[in-house]
Amino acid sequence: MTLSPISRGVVLGVSLGLVACQPAEQKAPESSAQTKKQQVQLKADFNRSRLSIYQPVSLTADLSAYSEQQKQMLALLIDASEIMDDLFWRQAFGEDKTTFLQAIEDPEVRHFAAINYGPWDRLNGDKPFLTGYDDKPLGAEFYPHDMTKAEFEAASFADKDGLYSVVVRESDGGFKAIDYASHYQIELTQAADLLRQASALAKDGEFANYLKLRAEALLSNDYYPSDMAWMDMKNNPIDLVFGPIETYEDQLYGYRAAFESYVLLKDMAWSERLARFAQFLPELQTGLPVDAAYKAEVPGSDADLNAYEVIYYAGHSNAGSKTIAINLPNDERVQLEKGTRRLQLKNAMRAKFDQILLPIADVLIAPDQRQHITFDAFFANTMFHEVAHGLGIKNTLNGNGTVRHALKEHASPLEEGKADILGLYMVRELFNKGEITEGVLEDYYTTFLAGIFRSVRFGASSAHGKANMMRFNYFAEQGAFSRDSEGFYRVNFDKFTQATNDLSKLILTLQGDGDYAGVDQLLATKGVIGEQLAADLARLEAAKIPVDVEFKQGKQILGL
Repeated sequence: MTLSPISRGVVLGVSLGLVACQPAEQKAPESSAQTKKQQVQLKADFNRSRLSIYQPVSLTADLSAYSEQQKQMLALLIDASEIMDDLFWRQAFGEDKTTFLQAIEDPEVRHFAAINYGPWDRLNGDKPFLTGYDDKPLGAEFYPHDMTKAEFEAASFADKDGLYSVVVRESDGGFKAIDYASHYQIELTQAADLLRQASALAKDGEFANYLKLRAEALLSNDYYPSDMAWMDMKNNPIDLVFGPIETYEDQLYGYRAAFESYVLLKDMAWSERLARFAQFLPELQTGLPVDAAYKAEVPGSDADLNAYEVIYYAGHSNAGSKTIAINLPNDERVQLEKGTRRLQLKNAMRAKFDQILLPIADVLIAPDQRQHITFDAFFANTMFHEVAHGLGIKNTLNGNGTVRHALKEHASPLEEGKADILGLYMVRELFNKGEITEGVLEDYYTTFLAGIFRSVRFGASSAHGKANMMRFNYFAEQGAFSRDSEGFYRVNFDKFTQATNDLSKLILTLQGDGDYAGVDQLLATKGVIGEQLAADLARLEAAKIPVDVEFKQGKQILGL
């Protein structure tokens, strides 16, 4: 994964002036929907039981140790996050959120639409579930809906593949890119002012500096200085991931970043336990099971690992499946110079383990291996997934630029597959070195297999879902696990290790070669759910096991 963040009365006067001078193309994008009906309803073929696939979880926290000044700052950060949430609605859907939701009479359906940020079921291949809506555009609201790939690729214009711009069609039929700072100027001005107010309340100087630089980034479209400042924060008890960060929403090319936010409280005790693992990154990079050229880049040595309680999600991070760990920034320049920060969202992770992973194991994992499903293993596998984003290679070996640029829309699912498999490689190596001491290695392998069943349920539209399907099918072919006549899965530990090494080498080679066709073939053949797996996933549905969680959150929940 990647993360690269007024008083409203004061802003209102500024905003009115800005509205008057906004060019036409800076208006909210046109809706991607068909002509709006007075009321919309569930499609006739939609399985109504899917309305309850999200388990409600309250994001509460003990704030008694925080000062009144810190609580005021948290309230401002949540206010700013709500702006990120509104901007993501525009990027993902385009239609006015309030008008859209009010047109849905059924409260359960309306709630499901709010979780999905529009009329498409994010955990079922983005299929439309409401009447009056077509398939979701692969480019969401980042590109004109009538644009073809052929004409885009033939066109030449500034910032064509930019992270922080929207592509619009000009009157002559050509294209141009409008940077986010201009396109969303009113909202980003409001968000920037809230971050500045929060900065004035921050006790930690490094965090205050980050908030100020992030505010500047929203208005300048240059996020590099604030990403670097975010890497320098070491002692701040409150943290914020904020702005346009991940590119998963752009399923057309994977170029453009979506707005999101996390408001976080650092778990100092757990963070101290994790800090020592960062020192092993260079050694683990050297030991990767791939030819030397594909591991020649040296990970930044300033990387760190920390655990957090998350108290607010917004935008992309809150849409559909919820993130439980973060690896940022995504900027390859920052990664090579300083590394990345890995944030483990412990309370969200625990909710998914208790509510989803353990019930899945009871249905699909062989009874004599279920004792190997542990929270320590789940936490470590998730954490080292994020750490593993920093391993491997960021730039292709054949001069085709970054891996992200060369692999386009396939970059994200392959990168998630890399992080999954290299995370397991790291766990194995550190366990064998005696650096990981909790449990036995079988815990990590068996919990990893159960985790695949959890993640494949996110569907084909998710980069994480595709990555898990690809790995499931590859491991099945290698005999890394087996399924008995009663429908239970059992890890074959020796073959699991070999499959981990072989798949690691394959993915790292595809990335280093920038082999778009090879990745396309891999995902087409292995990034799919076969009949047997589909039947087993249906058993989870019949057992009414949630697919993911939804958060009850906000200032009222926290008592702010």
